[in-house]
Amino acid sequence: MINEAIGQVLSFGVGVALSPVPIVSVVLMLGTPRARSNGPAFVVGWIVGLAAVGSIVLLVSSGANASENGEPANWVNWLKLALGLVLLLIAVKQWRGRPAGGDQAQLPKWMQAIETFTPPKAAGLGVLLSAVSPKNLLLVVSAAAAIAQTGASAGDQAVALAIFVLIGTLGPGAPVVLYFALGQRSKQLLDRLKSWMSAHNAAIVAVLCLVIGAKLIGDAISGF
Repeated sequence: MINEAIGQVLSFGVGVALSPVPIVSVVLMLGTPRARSNGPAFVVGWIVGLAAVGSIVLLVSSGANASENGEPANWVNWLKLALGLVLLLIAVKQWRGRPAGGDQAQLPKWMQAIETFTPPKAAGLGVLLSAVSPKNLLLVVSAAAAIAQTGASAGDQAVALAIFVLIGTLGPGAPVVLYFALGQRSKQLLDRLKSWMSAHNAAIVAVLCLVIGAKLIGDAISGF
């Protein structure tokens, strides 16, 4: 059961990890005077957000009998179908809204305030971007529902959720690790990462949502 539960969350974890806006946000934080405190605070907030929402969905799904005789309950398949369709809509919206060739990608205006953030604000932003942003919220709900449908024990479900959170933290966590490992030598590498992620934000999100949305819809259809 635990192998099945872990297998269910791998793609969702990768989808959460490859989130351009959080990665750009943490790179911007690492360029401020409070980098050594704000970077880790953001990652802690990110982990708390993923774990909290995932745990809530797991508890609700388990209480609603997400697994029936080792198979996903019918309502889980309907949930997967709905989440998959929403992700496809997000993919279309992101793809249509991507910058035209040669145009400069515009970062959200709130990112300009990151320079003034304190550690509590950095942690709060981590929570918001991990658990409240529409794309990541859908992926966390999908991952938790996928774990619950396996009928694994509570301990195995907790392990699978922990692995999902770990994978989902690799994206925003990697710049922080590089910063502490390389110090000022990481600046050029992180700047290039920020520029690339900013320029291709819409395309990255569109492709991720398309792939994972199609997976959810396929799983739902095969489960009916």
